[in-house]
Amino acid sequence: MQDKIIDIKSLDMDARGVGHLENEDGSPGKVVFVEGALPGERVSFETTKKKKNWEAGRMTVLHRESSMRVKPRCPHFGVCGGCSMQHMEPSAQVAVKQRVLEDNLWHISKVKAGNIMRPMYGPTWGYRYRARLSARYLAKRETVLVGFNERGSGFVADITECHVLPPHVSDMLVPLRELIGAMSICSKVPQIEVAIGEDLTAMVMRNMEALTAQDEALLKAFADKWNIQWWLQPAGPETAAPFYPVGKELYYSLPEFNVRMPFKPTDFTQVNHHINRVLVHKALLLLEVQPGDRVADLFCGLGNFTLPLATQAREVVGIEGSTALTERALANARANGLSEKTFFYTRNLFDVTTEDLVALGHFERMLIDPPRDGAAALSVALAGLRASHPEMMPKRIVYVSCSPSTLARDAGVLVHEAGYVLSKAGVVNMFPHTSHVESMAVFDLA
Repeated sequence: MQDKIIDIKSLDMDARGVGHLENEDGSPGKVVFVEGALPGERVSFETTKKKKNWEAGRMTVLHRESSMRVKPRCPHFGVCGGCSMQHMEPSAQVAVKQRVLEDNLWHISKVKAGNIMRPMYGPTWGYRYRARLSARYLAKRETVLVGFNERGSGFVADITECHVLPPHVSDMLVPLRELIGAMSICSKVPQIEVAIGEDLTAMVMRNMEALTAQDEALLKAFADKWNIQWWLQPAGPETAAPFYPVGKELYYSLPEFNVRMPFKPTDFTQVNHHINRVLVHKALLLLEVQPGDRVADLFCGLGNFTLPLATQAREVVGIEGSTALTERALANARANGLSEKTFFYTRNLFDVTTEDLVALGHFERMLIDPPRDGAAALSVALAGLRASHPEMMPKRIVYVSCSPSTLARDAGVLVHEAGYVLSKAGVVNMFPHTSHVESMAVFDLA
């Protein structure tokens, strides 16, 4: 079948070009998603998937090039699934993400922000301080692959470098192959998790079988040569434990607030440490916390926002769904001399009710930083609080989001049912060269 030609009008959430085939009368027809195409381009594509109302395809010929197109820096781009937007100029990537945020807010909930904030930028290369690298032993080739999965596939991409990882980690990709290949359990190591702190790089090896003495010697020699710390994880994440060298601690810092945050390599922390500092600074600036305020930090994790907030507020309450996390957050508060102003509770915020909010007491301000599922139950609970206890409503909410669609859904409830106005919103470029959209929104009580 001959490739079809199409004009690309926009990008979708997976960074695919979006256009329409023409009907016989010249009107727009079936929507088409074309991998590798950018807005403003005219391309030929081959169809890879076809449904009644849409098609997906892969660009085969570029007839008219977008001014946003650049040469991808990584030689593995297009095969490796780690990045999807290296062919687009970085500032254009951010503009597309801003459009995605605005489109989601309007199309899902008919909400518009009163003010669009300037995007939050950071380094575009070498920024990824957390990564889960897949490993695969190929018996026929007698080799091991270490890296991200291929795009749209469960196979591990055959990569030898990665430019979104810090250079010292990228330089280890091939040596890691050789290391695993020399171990007795080379076929029983499915992944290596990388976590980088201020002065320590930790690697968690998922070892599905016990190591031999020779395996242990190989790991120790690798750690000494590359200046890393090995952790071993024989089963679930809770089994991860330091192996060699012991006695070293991972941490990141928030110098603006004189906060030092210890963490384990299996903990959730922000991938991009530079942007995290900007994110915390901006969130606290937008909250406009006063010394007498009582503030809630919901989905608080290890206290990434809680502890900086405690340097400004009278009292901060951090809530998370895991007892282990709230205990760790309290330990971090103690280590930073902030335990007298912080309180941590374990609650399932995915089924929180209005009654739960009443029991927690009044908060002048609230910060919400949920996972991709968003904060649907919390938004509904706030709407109920508006109806039953309007005097207890937080005056301002700052919502940090990693999913524009769930932010838009929750914004609809907060604006149309809970009585808030979406004052400001903007994107945070936490993951350059990917289609992942992080954002921040400010809700003020009307």
